[in-house]
Amino acid sequence: MVLGSNRIAAMRIRRSIALFCGALLLALVSTSTPEVHAQDWAKQSLEKSPRHREWVTIKYGNRSVQAWVVYPEVKEKATVVLMIHEIFGLSDWMRSEADEIAAAGYIAVAPDLLSGFGPKGGGSSDFPDQDSTVKGVFKLDPAVVTADLDATADYAKKLPAANGKLAVAGFCWGGSNSFAFATHRKDLNAAFVFYGSGPDAAAIANIHAPVYGFYAGNDSRIGATLPATTEAMKAAGKKYEPVTYDGAGHGFMRAGEAPDASPENKKARDEGFKRLTTLLKGL
Repeated sequence: MVLGSNRIAAMRIRRSIALFCGALLLALVSTSTPEVHAQDWAKQSLEKSPRHREWVTIKYGNRSVQAWVVYPEVKEKATVVLMIHEIFGLSDWMRSEADEIAAAGYIAVAPDLLSGFGPKGGGSSDFPDQDSTVKGVFKLDPAVVTADLDATADYAKKLPAANGKLAVAGFCWGGSNSFAFATHRKDLNAAFVFYGSGPDAAAIANIHAPVYGFYAGNDSRIGATLPATTEAMKAAGKKYEPVTYDGAGHGFMRAGEAPDASPENKKARDEGFKRLTTLLKGL
């Protein structure tokens, strides 16, 4: 049997993400802290938000995905930003980040990719601690992740308040998946990759949207992958603009908001968010 080129590319993407997540799991489980799971400061930020936020259930086939949707306070229809969470699941920080994206004028839609896979069929919030959440994400079937993202994107684009434009932004594990989603989804207007690894050269040929990377200077594990990704994107004639923030560590978008944020992480977070919203405005 001869496999089609798209199917072969999809298989390669899944293998790449699986290898990436395996390394990430080992690193994060050994360094995890209760603060990332609790994130009281993110909860407080959400409680102060004036924007309309809601949980929605997106159904396709026999599966249901819970998604957090935040609407901007704008007059015109808005671009949708599909947000892919970290390996820590759909955390309070991720929901607060979606709220901030909406504050900038965009419809933020963040699916809980652990929907149905948590204890007693729950999602991210049902895992007892950070380590179990990380392990839960690690066990996700990449094919199901892609299908969940497709269903969420389809739902979001049909929202009455949406203007038809679709971007994807992912962080950490989600960053790698946002890059992978760009090899799959042809109607993307842009992909934003926050400290995630790229797909292999064969898969890159399927990318249609520009890809913008946000990387940490003190993140050798991901930084070591950038030269090959940059070369592969250039060879394929794809638009790829990576930016590395000196002194910042992996996860600076979250760490840079924490009360104990280092100056480098805070600076990278502020500059990264400004760059993200500037690029979104130009779509």
